[in-house]
Amino acid sequence: MVGSALLFAAMSAAVKAAAHELPNAMVVFLRNALSLALLAPWVISRGRSALVTRHLREHLVRGLFGLAAMYCFFFSIAHLRLADAVLLTYTLPLFVPLVEWLWLGERLSPRLAGPLAVGFVGIVVILRPTPGLFRPVALLAVLSAVLAAIGQVGIRRLTATEPAPRIVFYFAAIATAISAVPAALAWVTPPAQLWPVVAAMGLLATGGQLLLTRAYSSAPAAWVGPFLYTSVVFSGAFDWLFWRVLPDGLFLTGSVLVVVAAVLTLKLRGKGEPEPA
Repeated sequence: MVGSALLFAAMSAAVKAAAHELPNAMVVFLRNALSLALLAPWVISRGRSALVTRHLREHLVRGLFGLAAMYCFFFSIAHLRLADAVLLTYTLPLFVPLVEWLWLGERLSPRLAGPLAVGFVGIVVILRPTPGLFRPVALLAVLSAVLAAIGQVGIRRLTATEPAPRIVFYFAAIATAISAVPAALAWVTPPAQLWPVVAAMGLLATGGQLLLTRAYSSAPAAWVGPFLYTSVVFSGAFDWLFWRVLPDGLFLTGSVLVVVAAVLTLKLRGKGEPEPA
């Protein structure tokens, strides 16, 4: 999971660099198309049987909501500090219990009330308690977390029956097919010096997804989920390394609140989960 967090933070830095030259629709499409191309050898080597699934509906749900979350996330990366965008998007665990309650009618445990309240206070602090609160671009990062939470609830059983490469391949295929249309309408030929950044974006995203899926299939989410927040630390390091931006006091305060709340939410929801084999 820590390896996944590092790759996702590096991918986000590549997205931010590419967004200075390309429209958001193209960045999203290229990220997915390159991931699909990288996964093609896996499909070819194993034949059509590698893609046989009984959970096409769940793959489609994950693809649609995951793609919508990606559009929001990439746009926020282009217009916010990298660490801000990453952390706001990683508030996903705070929204999962609410989505389960509203969508599936599952009971919302009273013991989650405290962590959720603390987490949402942290989100407000990160968004800045000033007249600039509710900036559309910052809210897009939060919307990305909500959309990702919906997708996660819709496909939460996939990792129990589907291998990681198949899950990642279906997402890449669905996202590439859908994002190709807006990308074609907004197409701008990338300059030659940008192609290494674009290629790195696809490679890092694919590696991050494979490691993430493998982590969740190897241990309960309550055990491994908290380690994903190391991505915020890595993102802050990239902010300083490439853009010479350092976090301020409000971000650090909100970060502590959000991370503590998200980890508690994962732990409390994970009580009673079996030990991994």
